[in-house]
Amino acid sequence: MKKKQIEKLPYITLTKVSKRKNVRYIAVTEIKEIGGEGHLLLEVYRKDHMDVPVIRYVATERDWAVFRPATGKWSRNGITNMYGKVCWWTYEDEREDGYIGNPKKNILYTPEDEERIRSFFPNIRIRKAEDWWDYFSQHETDIRTGEKKWKQQNRKKRLQERIRNTPELREQELLEWSDGRLFGRKHVLFYRKKNSRATVCCSACGGVTEGRFKAGISYESQFERRIKEPVDRQVGHCPLCGSLGTYCPQGKAGRVKEQSASVFLADRYLEKGVVLRYIKLYKEIILDEYVGESTIVEIDGAYENRSGVEMTRTYFLPGKKVQTDYHKHDPFLCEDYWDDCNTAWSAGSIFTIGEAVVYPDTWDMLQGTFLQYCGMETYADQRGGVLNAKDYLERYINFPQIEMLSKIGLIGVVESMIKGYCGIVTDQSSRRVDKFLGIRQTRVKLLRENKGSLSMLDVLKMEYRLDQNWTENQIKALEELRIRDWGDVCGALEVTTIQKMLNNIAHYAGCGYGTGCTEAERRLRDTAITYFDYLHMRKQLGYDMSNTVYQKPRCLNAAHAKMVSEINKKEADKRIVEAEETYHDIRKNYRRLREEYFYQDNGFLIRPARSAGDIIIEGRVLHHCVGGNGYLDNHDKGKRYILMLRREEEPETPYITVEIDKQYHIIQWYGEHDSKPDAESMQQWLDGYTEWLKSTRQGTIAGTTQNMIAAAV
Repeated sequence: MKKKQIEKLPYITLTKVSKRKNVRYIAVTEIKEIGGEGHLLLEVYRKDHMDVPVIRYVATERDWAVFRPATGKWSRNGITNMYGKVCWWTYEDEREDGYIGNPKKNILYTPEDEERIRSFFPNIRIRKAEDWWDYFSQHETDIRTGEKKWKQQNRKKRLQERIRNTPELREQELLEWSDGRLFGRKHVLFYRKKNSRATVCCSACGGVTEGRFKAGISYESQFERRIKEPVDRQVGHCPLCGSLGTYCPQGKAGRVKEQSASVFLADRYLEKGVVLRYIKLYKEIILDEYVGESTIVEIDGAYENRSGVEMTRTYFLPGKKVQTDYHKHDPFLCEDYWDDCNTAWSAGSIFTIGEAVVYPDTWDMLQGTFLQYCGMETYADQRGGVLNAKDYLERYINFPQIEMLSKIGLIGVVESMIKGYCGIVTDQSSRRVDKFLGIRQTRVKLLRENKGSLSMLDVLKMEYRLDQNWTENQIKALEELRIRDWGDVCGALEVTTIQKMLNNIAHYAGCGYGTGCTEAERRLRDTAITYFDYLHMRKQLGYDMSNTVYQKPRCLNAAHAKMVSEINKKEADKRIVEAEETYHDIRKNYRRLREEYFYQDNGFLIRPARSAGDIIIEGRVLHHCVGGNGYLDNHDKGKRYILMLRREEEPETPYITVEIDKQYHIIQWYGEHDSKPDAESMQQWLDGYTEWLKSTRQGTIAGTTQNMIAAAV
C-alpha cells in the first residue's frame, strides 16, 4: 500500500448534509486505482465539522490501513474493536449516546456508497445492511486468518527444514560416555541371605551366584564358594565379574532403580551455525525374579538399561534470531513430534532448560563456527563443567565481551549476566573490562582476585561514580556492609571521611571487619543502615553536620530514636497546619456547636472538637482513625460531628471519642486503641446524654413555635 500517494489524494467533498437530527457521522466512499491496484477509500465526517474527515480508511484486496488527518499517522487498527466500537467513535459520543455502534448515528452519504462497498467485497455477506462497517470488519478478519495460516505454514516449513538439516544424534557414543561420567559406573549387587549363605546378583554382568559367608562345620562346606557377607548400602565386588557395586537386599530393591542426568551436546549446523541439544539421560537397573518352590520369590538375574531423550534443540545462526525446538508427545495419537514453541497440553508441563554437563566433543564442534571464540569452555572448567549452555550462548550473542570476562576469571559477573542481570553493564559497546563494567582500570586485578564477586563490583562501581580512591581494606569493608544505595555513602561523605564512617559503624556494632563471622557481618550491616538513616535525618532537620557530636553521637540507637521523634513531630505539625487551612469551618462553628452539644454530669463532660487540629491530636493520642480526612470533612460540612468525652478533673486529657449525627444518633465511640473502657457504664452515660439532647431540642422547637404564634397574634 503506497501511503505517501494516498495522503496526497484530495478528500472527497460532500455537496449536502443530512438533515436527520440523530445523525452524527456521515461516511462517503470512492474507488481509486493506485499502482495498478484498486483501493476503496472510506472517509468519515462528523456532521458538525465537514471540512476534514475524522478518518480515512483504505482497503485493498489483501490489506487495509487507517489514516487520521488530525495526527497525520497511519495505523492498522480494525474498523471496530472487540466491543463493536467503530474507530471514529469517541468517548464524548459514548457519554452522550451510550450505544457505540448505533446505525442511525453512522450513515452512508448515498445509496451508491453502499453499492460501491458491496461490489468491492463481492464474497462478503453481512447480517444487517445498516451495519455497513461489517463489510470492512469481515474483510479484516479474512486477511488476518489468511496471514495466520500463511505464518503457520511458513513455521512448519522452517521446522521441517531444521529437522532435515540437523545431524543424527550419536546416541550410543553418548550413552557409553554417560555411564562413566554422569552415573559413575554405579552398579547394584542384589542379595538374599539365608542362614550362613547368600545369593548375590550383579547388575553389571547379570550373573547370579550363591556362596557362604560363614564357615560351616561339615566336610562339604569347605568346598563351597566363599563370599564377603553382603550388608545393605555397603560397597563390594561381584563374585563373578569383579565389578564394584552397592549391596541392596532383595526385599528393599523393588523391581527398577532409576538414575537420571542432563547433558548439553553441540553439533555443526549448516556452514557456520550450531545446534545445541539438551538431552535427558536415564539409567535403569532392573531386577528379574521368579516364584520358586514353596512360593519363594527367587532372584533370576539383573541388567542395566541406558537410554536418552533429546528434549530440545536450540539453533544458533549468524545474524538470525535464536530458535529453540521442543520434543513433545501427543497423548491422543501416542506419537512424538517436534514443535517450535514451548507449549504443552497442560500448563504444568511447560519445559525448562536447566544447568547440565557439557559433552566434551562440543568444544571441537564449535571450532569453525561463529561461536568458536565464545569462551564457554573456559567458563565451564571454572564451574566444574556444569552450566546452562543455552543461556550462555544467547547472552554471548548480545554481549561478546563475555568471552573476555570468562577468560580472565570474572565468574561472578558472567553468572549474573547469564541469569539476565545485565544491568551491571555500563558501556555495552566498550571492549575494555573497566569501561564495560564502569570501574577504575586499576581495580580490574582486585576484581579478578575475588572471581568477579558482585558485592565487590558494586563497591568498585560506587568508587568510580563518586570519584573516590579508596584503599583495598576500605573496599573490602564496604563490600562486607553490602550497601545497595550509593546515596547513603554519598550523603555520609559530605559530613565525614570514608575511614571515619567505617570506624564509626564498627564502633557502634561492637565488632570489626573481616572476621568471617556471620553474626558480626549481620550486625555491621544493620548498624550501617541505622547510621546512614541517622545522618540523613540530622541533615533533613537542618542540623550543623560539621559538629563532631552530631557526626558521632554517644549512643547511636538513642540518637536515631530522637531523630525519628523529631521527624514525626515535624510531619505531624505540617499535617495539622494543612488540615486547619482545608477544614477551617470546624473552628468557625465551634461556639455554636458547644452551646448545643456541651454536657457535664457524674464526673464526665463532653464537648465538640475545637478545630481540625484538635481532632487529629485526639486520634494520634488515642491511636485510632478519627484524624482521617473523612471524619474531618463530615465535621466541617455538618454531616456528622466529632465529640470529645473527658473526665472532669482532666478536661484536656483524651479519654473517649464519639461520632454523632445531626439527629443525635451516636454512630460509634471508642477509647484508646479502638477499645471501649468501662463499656457498660459509659454506654449508659451516653444513652442519658442522647436523651438529654433530644429533650433539649424538643423544648427549643416548642418554645420557638410559641414565640412565632405570639408574634403573629
